[in-house]
Amino acid sequence: MPPVSPMLAKLARELPAEGGMLYEPKWDGFRCIVFRDGDEVELGSRNERPLTRYFPELLDPLREQLPPRCVLDGEIVIAGPGGRLEFEALLQRIHPAASRIKLLAAETPASFVAFDLLAEGDEDLRPLPQVERRARLEAVLRDARPPVHITPCTTDRALAAEWFDAFEGAGLDGVVAKPEGLPYKEGERVMLKVKHERTADCVVAGFRWHKSGGVVGSLLLGLYDGAGTLHHVGVTASFTAARRRELVDVLAPYRDDALADHPWREWASAMAEAGGRMPGAQSRWNAGKDQSWEPVRPELVVEVRYDHLQGDRFRHGTTFVRFRDDRAPQSCTYAQLDEAAPAELAQIFGSGR
Repeated sequence: MPPVSPMLAKLARELPAEGGMLYEPKWDGFRCIVFRDGDEVELGSRNERPLTRYFPELLDPLREQLPPRCVLDGEIVIAGPGGRLEFEALLQRIHPAASRIKLLAAETPASFVAFDLLAEGDEDLRPLPQVERRARLEAVLRDARPPVHITPCTTDRALAAEWFDAFEGAGLDGVVAKPEGLPYKEGERVMLKVKHERTADCVVAGFRWHKSGGVVGSLLLGLYDGAGTLHHVGVTASFTAARRRELVDVLAPYRDDALADHPWREWASAMAEAGGRMPGAQSRWNAGKDQSWEPVRPELVVEVRYDHLQGDRFRHGTTFVRFRDDRAPQSCTYAQLDEAAPAELAQIFGSGR
């Protein structure tokens, strides 16, 4: 089977009605297509990039537990000591040094969570309905054991709604809904995903130019901790072309003498330390990507929508809602953010069919 582009999901505001739907937890990890042909096992990313070298601890368990020839769709995840998913631990694996990867594989071992079976032997299962592929997946993984798992699945919308609330504390993104009759459609957004959504008021402490040049690409967001330190927590970049042009003028007055007392001034002239998540840090996936930024005086406040935190940062990019001229920057603290009740992955794997 040639490289596979994973089937995708589009955002929905609420879970679709019960009847003809399969509901599954939405995992927060690296999407992964697993190819096994005898002793050969290859792991491919959502963008068809190779992941095999970064997760060597998964190869032997996959050889032992999967059919001799098969293709599976799933997610690579890492659970921390408290049983919560840790996406940052996954990012640490994208490293050029094999010795570093070997060390991390021992210290923070990964797991593979399967949620679709695309091929078995010489049979291409992609044309089959989702419900049939699920049954085949359950059959081939009926004896699965860690670090290989099969994702829980239910036809009960009420149970899926419970998962949505209960498992956020374990680091899950939300719930995915799949029509029972759906064939596997590569690269198409034909599933539905319902994600957690909240709002936060954040300080604008800088921005990045758009790749097209001359307009604002994203705003760098900060929150104050209890000691009064402004932390970089993420970005917001959901702007129309017209708004990007407007933001140039909005930010211009705040660029004057921005570095004089800026809390991030030491980051303005050099890249952050390796492995950091500071405004100038390079992308682990694309070391050549321009991550330079322009400081502004931290006096503007924006309201953004976000799904959840990963450590002390927003896990994904946020959505711009509005400027908050009525808020003082110093009032934008972590204290305003909701925290999900803790949960462990062991609870999740015991919750489905």
